[in-house]
Amino acid sequence: MKLYEYLGKELFYRYDIPVPHRKLIESAEEATEAAAELGNVVIKSQVLTGKRGKAGGIAFAADPGEARKEAERIFKMELNGLKVEKVLVEEKLQIDQELYLALTVDGAARCPVVLVSLDGGMDVEDVAEERMVRWPVNITLGLQDYMVREICRLLGVTGDLKKEFIEFLPKLYRLFRELDAELAEINPLALTPAGLVAADAKVTIDDDALYRHPQLPRIKEKTALELKAEELDLAYVELDGNIAVMANGAGITMATLDMVQHYGGAPANFLDFGGGADVERTSKAIELLLGTSPKVLLINIFGGITRCDVVAEAFVRVRESKGIDLPVSFRLVGTNEAEGRALLGKVGIKAVTSMDDAVRHAVELSVVSK
Repeated sequence: MKLYEYLGKELFYRYDIPVPHRKLIESAEEATEAAAELGNVVIKSQVLTGKRGKAGGIAFAADPGEARKEAERIFKMELNGLKVEKVLVEEKLQIDQELYLALTVDGAARCPVVLVSLDGGMDVEDVAEERMVRWPVNITLGLQDYMVREICRLLGVTGDLKKEFIEFLPKLYRLFRELDAELAEINPLALTPAGLVAADAKVTIDDDALYRHPQLPRIKEKTALELKAEELDLAYVELDGNIAVMANGAGITMATLDMVQHYGGAPANFLDFGGGADVERTSKAIELLLGTSPKVLLINIFGGITRCDVVAEAFVRVRESKGIDLPVSFRLVGTNEAEGRALLGKVGIKAVTSMDDAVRHAVELSVVSK
């Protein structure tokens, strides 16, 4: 579960991690009051996506009037399809240097890992590997002071900044462990005349551990269609392509998405409707896909528990009841394959047996229908 920046900073504050003075607002009018109280401010959109600054979702204001104007602009924005409903107004820091600090989970090593660099900011992804210190933490030992001192040595940090790190990093580690976080990231970690301050906050909590933290808010980051799919108990993720994809099984669905991209297409979604679905459930899955207004429908079925005739019958039912005339590429192999092909043949659709052929055909159709 990803947390908004303002919620991450609330958690930082509870763990005695320095954060800027700030006000959360839900209207442009409130920005005027916040700026009058805080002085020079930063206006920050609160959405669960990155690259807000480059997209115009972060602005600076020197007076209340300018703060209101920028807040009005930001409230009208959509960033990566997410509407801005809340804005954080916070004091503008005097930043002498931008650093990067994060704790995350190393899946291969099965342990937390500290990531820290003296080069933070908007393009931290481009920082050279040798400029980023990576320190795995033994989960039994925890993060010890001598480890923090060694991280400072590797960074080349001395003096007052070293003292700051020795005090700062263990607090972030404690938050990371106590809240079962998958990520606790500060970018930038601002070096100011007053010391280190978390100028940003990105915190992700392990979904499977949420039952241990009833005090934490529950953030829904799914789209309307993803929430509808959740109600139908379908594994669905919305993407930004134009080829709607449906398959039976997570592995075959992922492979289908990979092949679509391999042939130059763009999948509109991930949809695994599971095995053993009946006509009604399969029909609902197809209707869900049609709600994305795709250019092409790609159905990839390798029938085992899933019966090919059930999928074909569901498709024909939806096609006839909704009056749909959408290009479709159908791959049908497995249980009751012949019966499924016969049903599709009655409405003029020929199913192929090769996944490769079905995907290539779907991509070709998407190009033609543009």
